[in-house]
Amino acid sequence: MQCYMELTPPTAVTHSLSLPFVSAESKNLIVAKTSLLQIFTTKTITIDLENTKDEAQSAKPSGGFDRRANDDEGLESSFLGPDSILRPTRANRTKLILVAEYTLSGTITSLARIKILSSKSGGEALLVGFKDAKLSLVEWDPERPGISTISIHYYEQDDLQGSPWTTNISNCVNYLTADPGSRCAALKFGARNLAILPFKQGDEDVAMDDWDEELDGPRPEKQASSKLTNGDADKGDSPYGSSFVLRLPSLDPVLTHPIHLAFLYEYREPTFGILSSTLLPSASLLYERKDHLTYMVFTLDLHQRASTTILSVGGLPFDLFKVVPLPAPVGGALLVGTNELIHIDQAGKANGVAVNIFAKQTTSFSLADQSDLDFQLEGCTIEQLSIQNGEMLIILHSGTLAILSFRMDGRSVSGLSVRRVATESGGSLIATGPSSVSGLGPNALFIGNEGADSVVLGWSRKSNQLSRRKSRLDLPDGIDDTFLDEDEEEEEDDGDDDLYGDAPVATQTTTTPADSASSKAGDYVFTIHDSLLNIAPIIDTVFGNSAYYLDEDEKQNSEGVRSDLELVSAVGIDKGGSLAIIHKNIQPKVIGRFEFPEASGIWTMSARRPTTKGLIPVTKEKSEMGGDYGNDSQFDRLMIVSKSLPDTSEVSDVYALTSAGFEALTGTEFEPAAGATVEAGTLGNGMRIVQVLKSEVRSYDGDLGLAQILPMFDDDTGAEPKIVSASFADPFLLLVRDDASIFVAQCDDDNELEEIEREDDNLLSTKWLTGCLYADTTDTFTAVQSDKGRKDGDNVMMFLLSAGGALHIYALPDLSKAVYVAEGLCFVPPVLSADYAARRSAARETLTEILVTNLGDAVSKSPYLILRPSSDDLTIYEPFRTNSATNTLSSSLHFLKIHNPHLAKNPDVSAEETANSETETRDEPMRAIANIGGYSAVFLPGGSPSFVIKSAKSAPKVLALQGTGVKGMSSFHTAGCDRGFIYADNDGIARVSRLPKDTNFSELGVSLQKVSLGEAVHAVTYHPPMQCYIVGTSTEAEFELPKDDDHRRDWQREDISFKPTMEKGFLRLLNPTNWTVIDTVELDPFEMVMCVKTLNLEVSESTNERKQLITVGTAISKGEDLAIKGRLYVFDVVNVIPEPDRPETNKKLKLIAKEEIPRGAITGVSEIGTQGFMLVAQGQKCMVRGLKEDGTLLPVAFLDMNCYVTSVKELRGTGLCVLADAVKGVWFVGYTEEPYKMMLFGKSPTSMEILAADLLPDGKELYIIAADANCNLHIMQFDPEHPKSLHGHLLLHRTTFSLGGHMPTSMTLLPRTAAATMLPASPEAMDIAAEATIPTHQILLTSNTGSISLLCPLTEAQYRRLSTLATHLTNTLYHACGLNPRSYRVDKDAPEGMVGGRNIVDGGILMRWMELGSQRRAEVAGRVGGNVEEIREDLVALMGGLGYL
Repeated sequence: MQCYMELTPPTAVTHSLSLPFVSAESKNLIVAKTSLLQIFTTKTITIDLENTKDEAQSAKPSGGFDRRANDDEGLESSFLGPDSILRPTRANRTKLILVAEYTLSGTITSLARIKILSSKSGGEALLVGFKDAKLSLVEWDPERPGISTISIHYYEQDDLQGSPWTTNISNCVNYLTADPGSRCAALKFGARNLAILPFKQGDEDVAMDDWDEELDGPRPEKQASSKLTNGDADKGDSPYGSSFVLRLPSLDPVLTHPIHLAFLYEYREPTFGILSSTLLPSASLLYERKDHLTYMVFTLDLHQRASTTILSVGGLPFDLFKVVPLPAPVGGALLVGTNELIHIDQAGKANGVAVNIFAKQTTSFSLADQSDLDFQLEGCTIEQLSIQNGEMLIILHSGTLAILSFRMDGRSVSGLSVRRVATESGGSLIATGPSSVSGLGPNALFIGNEGADSVVLGWSRKSNQLSRRKSRLDLPDGIDDTFLDEDEEEEEDDGDDDLYGDAPVATQTTTTPADSASSKAGDYVFTIHDSLLNIAPIIDTVFGNSAYYLDEDEKQNSEGVRSDLELVSAVGIDKGGSLAIIHKNIQPKVIGRFEFPEASGIWTMSARRPTTKGLIPVTKEKSEMGGDYGNDSQFDRLMIVSKSLPDTSEVSDVYALTSAGFEALTGTEFEPAAGATVEAGTLGNGMRIVQVLKSEVRSYDGDLGLAQILPMFDDDTGAEPKIVSASFADPFLLLVRDDASIFVAQCDDDNELEEIEREDDNLLSTKWLTGCLYADTTDTFTAVQSDKGRKDGDNVMMFLLSAGGALHIYALPDLSKAVYVAEGLCFVPPVLSADYAARRSAARETLTEILVTNLGDAVSKSPYLILRPSSDDLTIYEPFRTNSATNTLSSSLHFLKIHNPHLAKNPDVSAEETANSETETRDEPMRAIANIGGYSAVFLPGGSPSFVIKSAKSAPKVLALQGTGVKGMSSFHTAGCDRGFIYADNDGIARVSRLPKDTNFSELGVSLQKVSLGEAVHAVTYHPPMQCYIVGTSTEAEFELPKDDDHRRDWQREDISFKPTMEKGFLRLLNPTNWTVIDTVELDPFEMVMCVKTLNLEVSESTNERKQLITVGTAISKGEDLAIKGRLYVFDVVNVIPEPDRPETNKKLKLIAKEEIPRGAITGVSEIGTQGFMLVAQGQKCMVRGLKEDGTLLPVAFLDMNCYVTSVKELRGTGLCVLADAVKGVWFVGYTEEPYKMMLFGKSPTSMEILAADLLPDGKELYIIAADANCNLHIMQFDPEHPKSLHGHLLLHRTTFSLGGHMPTSMTLLPRTAAATMLPASPEAMDIAAEATIPTHQILLTSNTGSISLLCPLTEAQYRRLSTLATHLTNTLYHACGLNPRSYRVDKDAPEGMVGGRNIVDGGILMRWMELGSQRRAEVAGRVGGNVEEIREDLVALMGGLGYL
């Protein structure tokens, strides 16, 4: 059988929600990506903006953000004179920071926020709706920290579905809506069912919060205290009541066809508005069914389980599809239609506006006319923009922004108006229509997208008023000053709130000058603050050669660090169309390459030059500004290299760095012959260069003048222990020596190193394996956490790993007592705490190194504890603090293990060899780098060189570095290599490199470059001889009915100004050296690209010459009344003279052949047979065609198909094909060449809507993998000898595996690379037998959610081992939201006979193997029938199949 593994997580954002989740005060954003739930927090950072002219005029100099906040009178500005206006202004940007993420065993369909009486974190709870009708109520648990499931609610039972002939629940639109007062939530499921889930709230008067202490006297104590103690006093009390299901027609007979419902604001009882009809809305029956929709408002009595109708408005337009509840100051509900917007207030008064010319034709409802806007509101999203005047932001499905304003007449709405946001104000920043919009504070919105990157959209308002002199520090998110004035007025007068809700806001804002300014077009200015990467939907994929270079130098530099192939995918929708270039490993951009065989360790540093006498000495404290102003920002000047010479002697040399290389430095007091360097760095704020040798420590000044030698000599015993490893943290130095002792030195005010006395006896008696120092800037490890910053040097913590596997933490310079001891570190438990204890017999992890350092980027950095075991499979822990009674470090500090599925590639050296020479592994310690390409990262040298990289929007990810093993590595920051690195590999080559530009590593865990094309992408292929890509794209063009059709004369009289749009296709040739379009072929109007493939075709019948040619299939669609036609093109890529100054434009597409297909589109092409012919799916036929020399495509064989061919694949060179149909399922077909003939071998046993299919050979068996529209993966087998196959006429349906919500878009059969093994060698005969049974193929699947996965065949032994392991892990691990991974992978509609068969192994569960502690891992491995090493081998083999990427 097979194993299904997700290589990258889904990226398309389907839902989002903002709420205080992690704590009562936090601002969190919950983002759902089909089956991935991410929790973000927001952070506002300030950036410098280059001052534009109009900003310089409107912003007064004192209004800019100024660090010197004491400058009350703006004196400094006046001294600076008129030029001060030209200073860069400061602007706020809202950034997202990931708190946690969870892969769920379910497809998220909706999110809602619920305020429960008492939650563990004090924040609100989250109600998550899953397909088909499941709800999970979760809260944040700060003790673990993570999400904790409160309850699960399930409404998929058959008895809830009503009559047997009702629509299947999975085919209905099911959605969740919650009462704004959190009194209940409603799940609409099935055709007409509404499940109500009540939530317990405090006493209603308290909940309404209308107790006025001035009028009603002091608030009674009892009510307040009962609310507080509810959580603790009665733990068994659930936050929800028992739910009940209502049939909508029983509420009111009109609700036969419910369209949408939502809970409304400002009602005492839970109240919802519902849009429905007694008839199904239909555009084609408009003359009979016009204005038949009804909007009704019901209030719910949760105790009596009854409802009351408050109001009903009938005669509404048929095309309304959404109810948007509006909070104060506007209130009521906004009904959204495709051609109009209608507001209905709490009294049932309606106001509407028409946004295109069709509104008049489709409805008689009275609407204000703004038809000149020409908006199409299908698929639009609407979110409140201004709390003051209730203005709403409309984002159309094309990404265009518009503002909806309400004209207020006192308390009620008297009219609506819509205005487009100008392009210069950010009106076209969004590439395509969003899937969700959530507010992030007063001046930012999160816009989730399924077809382009999701963005944080910030906005500001242009105001012509002179803003009051207020420090920008006080304004949240750059909110306008005029709003603050209004807020202060409002605070004085809120006595009427109880009677009229929050109405004063609306009445005041209509009269303030700010509002009159805001009604002008262009008042809102939108900017993008942050974005979440998205590569969904993946439409087409192709593999191309990644070895393309601009010149010979780059080719030579990149040798050995480029993968063989790259995966290029066509992704995105409409203007979000892009190419995604994916590599599994980091491909460094090499700036300089040097032969350096003797280098074994490299250290670069930026030391300060010593000050000349008479000048002011540099102060000891680091400059406050840090970053760009501190010593970190200086370019590196010196490099110390430890060398192993051929005669086995070891020396160290010093080099001066140039912009892209280095040169030997002589004439200093640096002594090369002193021996090999163990570690080197700077202390004393960059004033001292410290070189740690094996037997002594040398300290130099900035010009390498020797300042001090600190020998390793024990006065008591006379022993000279050798130094094994060292760690720096200004002003301390930690040395670990080969007698398992440690030595701590401190740099004093004169920059002299002095040993710190080891007062703690444990420090002397314990044997230490390794240790590290960490400067704690975030107060994570301080005994008492405070907001006050501490002086540098007071916050250095020392982490030590004892030989017994315990973690000891000391707060330097105090060595009298460890502040924290965790004995269980060597068991790598999921949560490590001081009191964690494992059984004595438990298996331990062999740890060789620990490192505590900051990971992150410029927006957010946080400390992590990284453990390196002997296998190099890193374990990453995140420290967190809990509130404990004693609040000591040992009771409040815990470490949470981060999910890291990355397994190190097995080094060529065997494990025994590394175990024998302990010092060998110590020569290559992990290296923390403060800034490498903008990341604070960790590098792991050795046989599996890797980076640990984290951005603010991702968890730490481990990515391998392309190439062989690495001996030494260091950061490299010079003018020619900004924030790069230098490393020496095992082949004796040193490379000065940097991370490639415009490449994202952290969010997907792969190296990803995204090239935007700005138009819809439909297909992509690679042309190997010319090393270029051909992409099929399209843009929207206005469509007119053909005027030359004699049969339809009435079409000539058509005259409408607002025309529909159709696609117009283009073929674009891209050069991968800089990813620019170098040639374009424009197709006819309304001709769309359906498929583009590179085929190896025979171009000459006489010489039988073969050539790689581009075959393009298109469809010409001119409306639904005319039959679709097709065209088949064959292009070649030829060399031409390039344009001046554009050497990459030296290639062009040349048309070789063109064939008109009178009936049906060309939906698929493929190579077939051995003679260089092509198989073409054209309409309802499949034809084999050959290219003739005169440019025609001669058909030689054909096969009649069913309805619509979605996929055409051939097992290369065999003539065996699989043809997938959109209605009838899969056909397995054979093709012979003597005579030319196509014949049907077998069909799928049932009719299925197949989207993608491929053949998977496994030894002597042939499987057919098919994916249907319900996101199921069907495994079928062609086995004519099986009795159930009726001599092969039916394909055997082996199993069905549900992919959840990930709909497959393409399948690619790939060869599989074998990973190196670390298991001891077995006899040769067994080796040969084992190699013969290893499957050699796998299938790469891509999906519409942006996830990329692999389907790998398994040997029988692997299948048994891994399927048992998956079962054990399913039972052992924590599953977020209380979901069941087993039922998630079962197709609900599978025939009974298949249930209980052999299933596909779920690789997502297997990848969580490393989450277990070493003790549980050994137990589970024993139950599975193997050992930990064997299971690791199986997982490495699964993950290592794409060695060429």
